[in-house]
Amino acid sequence: MSLSASIATRPQRVTVLGATGSIGTSTLDVIARHPERYQVHALTAQRSKEALLALCQTHLPAQAVIGSEADAAWLRERLAAARVNTEVRAGEASLVEVAQASEVEVVMAAIVGAAGLMPTLAAVRAGKRVLLANKEALVMSGGLFMDAVARHGAVLLPIDSEHNAIYQCLPPEHRGGLDRIGVSQLLLTASGGPFLGWSADALAGVTPDQACAHPNWSMGRKISVDSATLMNKGLELIEACWLFDAGPEQIQVVVHPQSVIHSMAAYRDGSVLAQLGNPDMRTPIAYGLSWPERVDAGVAPLDLFQVARLDFQAPDEAAFPCLRLAREAMAVGGSAPALLNAANEVAVEAFLEGRLSFPGIAELNEAVLSACAPSAADELEGILAEDDRGRRAARHHLERYGRE
Repeated sequence: MSLSASIATRPQRVTVLGATGSIGTSTLDVIARHPERYQVHALTAQRSKEALLALCQTHLPAQAVIGSEADAAWLRERLAAARVNTEVRAGEASLVEVAQASEVEVVMAAIVGAAGLMPTLAAVRAGKRVLLANKEALVMSGGLFMDAVARHGAVLLPIDSEHNAIYQCLPPEHRGGLDRIGVSQLLLTASGGPFLGWSADALAGVTPDQACAHPNWSMGRKISVDSATLMNKGLELIEACWLFDAGPEQIQVVVHPQSVIHSMAAYRDGSVLAQLGNPDMRTPIAYGLSWPERVDAGVAPLDLFQVARLDFQAPDEAAFPCLRLAREAMAVGGSAPALLNAANEVAVEAFLEGRLSFPGIAELNEAVLSACAPSAADELEGILAEDDRGRRAARHHLERYGRE
């Protein structure tokens, strides 16, 4: 057998950044269904050492990375006792190293928030196939990130169900603007979250548990809150602009409570192409892993008779102003999206800890955007500095909020 034939037939090695979250565990579920095609090389987590231990015992990765050296020592001891030969490392530098490791072909970027930017960008610069579930990487550094994809020959496949749906509805070569491919508008669907139809007054008393109870999707607490405020849809709008060379005015958000149509592309001839499926993240994950082929994802077929109806409505931006803030930040450009993302991460954390009301999330985000004039976002160091500036401004406003 030739060397090229051997490479073609061996399993692809996959690193999962953020392995213990919902996207990470769904990725590992799909991988386990196809051991002849995929092999886990590295798994990472920030703090969830018990969950990472269990995943290492199941999937036997060559490497594991966790946030602190103390947790790494704990993990080494228990893996050794279980006779699992996984090298355990700690810290952000180790995250970057496993993301760009020469042994790896595919990197699932599923770390939540700004913490995912550096390792995801490292994978891109190493020319990997990057399955992008970390929308903040593009929100913070869209132009720099997409330039790196082109320069280093990386393959970027969006994993958010909405962007994955649009990707499937567009022709293979869609870079260069929507006009070039005959697309007039992208229709980004939103479930509306757990508070669809609620008034602004009713939202004042929302609790973290209520905000995290998404009606259709199983997600982590941070992204669940973002879905409830519609900030998640706002961040997805920014991400879609970068992924598909679109302006914010070319993207319409459509509330679709059933979450069966994951997004659509409207063409200038009047055609609208949509991607449908049950609300299960294993579908876009399997698409990203196997593209341009298709593999079984373990997802039940869509039963249209059971769905019975598909409803659509406009989002209520008066009750959920985070969507408007994201559109405005993208229109302003520069570091405005990074500042908004930084403020939102601080605001959501405060809400989950009971230090900020649900409407206070949008209020804090808007206060930071008003107080912080954006700068250019063409260098990584500057972007990280703007992220820090946004967080400091958010904490300052949060302290004032607590005194009022």
